Amino acid sequence: MSNAYQASGVDIEKGYEAVERMKKHVARTQRPEVLNQLGSFGALFKLDMTKYTNPVLVSGTDGVGTKILLAQEANKYDTIGIDCVAMCANDILAQGAQPLFFLDYLAVGQNEPATIEQIVAGVAEGCVQAGAALVGGETAEMPDLYHNEEFDLAGFCVGVADQDKLLDGSRVKAGDVLIGLPSSGIHSNGYSLVRKVFFKDNSVPFNTVLRDGKTLIDHLLTPTKIYVQDVMPFVEEGIINGIAHITGGGFYENVPRMYGENLAAQIDLDAWQVPCIFNEIKELGKLDEMDLYNVFNMGIGMVLAVDAKNADAILAGIDGAVVIGQMTERQAADDQNIQLIRKSGV
Repeated sequence: MSNAYQASGVDIEKGYEAVERMKKHVARTQRPEVLNQLGSFGALFKLDMTKYTNPVLVSGTDGVGTKILLAQEANKYDTIGIDCVAMCANDILAQGAQPLFFLDYLAVGQNEPATIEQIVAGVAEGCVQAGAALVGGETAEMPDLYHNEEFDLAGFCVGVADQDKLLDGSRVKAGDVLIGLPSSGIHSNGYSLVRKVFFKDNSVPFNTVLRDGKTLIDHLLTPTKIYVQDVMPFVEEGIINGIAHITGGGFYENVPRMYGENLAAQIDLDAWQVPCIFNEIKELGKLDEMDLYNVFNMGIGMVLAVDAKNADAILAGIDGAVVIGQMTERQAADDQNIQLIRKSGV
C-alpha cells in the first residue's frame, strides 16, 4: 500500500485499528432492529411498526462543547462520549420519544487508536443508558485542522413516538405540578464560563478538593445524566404533560419551551439543594445568582410538568425527584413566562 497518504499526516492503518477496537463497544448497544454491522456505507434499522399506531420519528443532534478541552487537558477520555449521547437523547426524550439509534462524528488531529477507543467506549456506554443502538459514525483524521492531541465530538440521534403521545406543549396547563430531576453536575453546558472562572481568571489546579471532597476536575468531567430509563415509562403511561431538558440557557430559556405563551412556570429555588460546584462558580466568579440560572442547570437537569394526581407516582418512581413549583396562568403578554422565587423569602 502506498504511504503517500501517511506522509500527509493521515495513517490509514491506525484507522483500521481504531475501528477494530470500537467493535466490542458497539456490540453492547445493539438492538434487534439493526440489520447490518459496522463497515457498510449506511446503517440499516427496521422500525417495528406493530408497536406504534401512528409513529413519528424525532431526531436531534448536538456536541459536547468546550468541555472537550478539559478532557484533553486532563488526558481523560472515557466519559466525554456519554455527554455526547446525553445531549441528543435527553432532547428527543423531551418530545416524548424513545431513542432508537445514534451515530457519532469524531474529528481528530492524529489517530491514536487507544484514545479513540476510550472516546467511543463512552459513546457506547451512553447508548446503553439511552437504550439506543450505536449504528455507525465517522472518525476523521485532519492534521491540518486540529493539533495532534485535539479532537471534537458530535452526534445524531433518532427516536420514535406515537403522534398522540408527543409532548409538544399542548398538554401542559395551569395547576400542573413541576417536578425536578437531579442533574449529575454541570452536564455539558456553560463550560466557556466555567473555564474562564476557574482557569483563565483564577488558575485553580485540577486536583483542588472542593467542599464536598471531590476534586475540581472530577466535578467538571462528571458525565451528563441520561434520563431515558427513568422517564420513558411514565411517558408511555401517559402521565407526563411536558418535559424541559435544562441545557444551554438554563431555566429561563428551556423551561418555557415546554408550554404555551398563555402559561407561566413558578419555581421555588428553595425546593432543592444546589450542588457545591455551582456555589464555587458563583463565589469565585463573583456572579449574580440569577445569571447562573440563565446559564446552568443548578442541580436540576430535567423538569417534568404533571397533573397533581400523578405527582406522587413519579416522585416515588424516580430517585431524587422533587416538587419544585407549579404552572400558572400568565396574566398578561408582557409578564414573565417563568418566575424564580424563594418561598422562604431569603
